[in-house]
Amino acid sequence: MTSRELTHAPIIDAAYGRTPTRTPVWFMRQAGRSLPEYRQVREGIAMLDSCFIPELLAEITLQPVRRHDVDAAILFSDIVVPLKAAGVDVEIVPGRGPVMGQAVRSREDVDKLPVLEGDVEEVARGIRIILDELTDAQALIGFVGAPFTLASYLVEGGPSKNHEKTKAMMHGEPETWHALMEKLVPTIVAFLRTQVTAGIDAMQLFDSWAGFLTERDYREHVLPYSVEILRSVEGEIPRIHFGVATGELLGAMSEAGSEVMGVDWRVPLDVAARRFATPRVLQGNLDPAILVAGPEVVRGEVRRIKEEAARAIERGDATGHIFNLGHGVLPTTDADAITEAVAMIHEEA
Repeated sequence: MTSRELTHAPIIDAAYGRTPTRTPVWFMRQAGRSLPEYRQVREGIAMLDSCFIPELLAEITLQPVRRHDVDAAILFSDIVVPLKAAGVDVEIVPGRGPVMGQAVRSREDVDKLPVLEGDVEEVARGIRIILDELTDAQALIGFVGAPFTLASYLVEGGPSKNHEKTKAMMHGEPETWHALMEKLVPTIVAFLRTQVTAGIDAMQLFDSWAGFLTERDYREHVLPYSVEILRSVEGEIPRIHFGVATGELLGAMSEAGSEVMGVDWRVPLDVAARRFATPRVLQGNLDPAILVAGPEVVRGEVRRIKEEAARAIERGDATGHIFNLGHGVLPTTDADAITEAVAMIHEEA
């Protein structure tokens, strides 16, 4: 059961393989630049700063729930928030992304990397504000970045197109790589524990860059650490695992232990489900660009995706379906188009 024992929440029912009252839907990046109210409250406030202001992060988290009637709020945060909370010198540069004050390139750098200890109280307070507004049919999904993605930001010093320094460490200095991953896991778990203790109803482990890896490298250098993170909340809340461009890794990623597997738009849901090690709940997978293509196009794609999920469930390859995008809402998406899409998803049989 969830911390709030949500007996009427469609997304929690679906996550546990039960039959929900309607197809549950939430969208990655549903709280963000597509909403005029978001742009208004964020004006003049740096991204990372906004993640540590309880009232602001709560307001941003709740905005799409009020506007769109989605079945879950996703905690407004960022992959690097636990690093910042631990004392790492990191800032989010507009138009670029997370940038480190100093890259992690050696074993000495790894040994100096701080570890998050205790709760992030600002985030915990924000969660409590959010929960006061949500109904017993609306879940709050927590969020942590996966260790590979965090490691890549640290090693590269910021976003990378090829992750060459990351892969060089992984293959050329494997002991340093594993030491870095072992250093990151406690920080990620501590941040996740902050959220669980504060009352989140489910969580998503998000791996932005795992799609750059081969399955062999993922299994050897990443999977054990994702397993450890997901295992830290086993039996407490439903767990979602998602990576970008990870169609070739779905089998390995499904072994990490989550109840729900997110699928990006590149792989049809019924095909993706066949790749899972054992049946899981599907999450996804509308192409975010479709939301700007007009309502009739959206309706057709919603119907197709639901049919794919239904086939996977009928075959026994999946145990349920949570509707989502195959990645995040694009900043240029019209807010009304998102609201209309949610209504279609709820209405379409």
